[in-house]
Amino acid sequence: MPTPTPTRRPHIGGNWKMNLTLDAARSLAAALRDGVAGATQDRVDVTVFPAMPHLAAVADTLKGSPIAVGAQNAYFQPDGAFTGETSLSMLSDLGVASVLVGHSERRHVLGESDALVNEKVLAALEAGLDVTLAIGEKLEQRENGRTDAVNAGQLALGLAGVPAERLARVTVAYEPVWAIGTGRTASPEDAQAAHAAIRRALVSLYGADAAAGVRIQYGGSMKPGNAGDLLAGADVDGGLIGGAALQSTDFLAIVSAAA
Repeated sequence: MPTPTPTRRPHIGGNWKMNLTLDAARSLAAALRDGVAGATQDRVDVTVFPAMPHLAAVADTLKGSPIAVGAQNAYFQPDGAFTGETSLSMLSDLGVASVLVGHSERRHVLGESDALVNEKVLAALEAGLDVTLAIGEKLEQRENGRTDAVNAGQLALGLAGVPAERLARVTVAYEPVWAIGTGRTASPEDAQAAHAAIRRALVSLYGADAAAGVRIQYGGSMKPGNAGDLLAGADVDGGLIGGAALQSTDFLAIVSAAA
């Protein structure tokens, strides 16, 4: 299995979900802007995913900093009668660089299908935005020994139609659903095993060279106390952070661990 290379510089993403007031979002963005500097910014990529109403303010706060701004969602149609949705061109107008697609809460709480996830992936890449594609198994699937099969299936369906030349703009986030917001975390060994299997699935889809360049983040309750051990896995190329992303000191500690 390939080991990390310069093409897989660690990527830490902060998913703020439906949290924070506007002032709190600005303050958090400013703290991260001031904290991500020096050697850190040269060794790790950082993206934050604020709530949709805060995107413009956070993008303005982070303008000129090494921190990219991503959106937690987008619709795949360019415009039209889609009340409540946000197009990719609208996001680009705000300075958004990437889109988070397929997060477990959108799959399992809001009912998004693999087909819809795929349409969003294809549309985002076509619009010139990067994509973080989240995949992961639920507890019963894990207990039935289906972790790798579920991940491989979601990966193949999510990337359907994505040509190899666009794969470099996709980050895969493995988020064991049973470990999100529950305080439970996969062991470093379990995380690495799942990531290695995901990379093997990428090899089967795109070949070894393309698969070796794809960053696979861990997205299951990574915190400052366990980040170093989780990130030590050869195929763990960063983290998609939830709760710890809402505290600048915690998030910056994880960024430092990745760097």
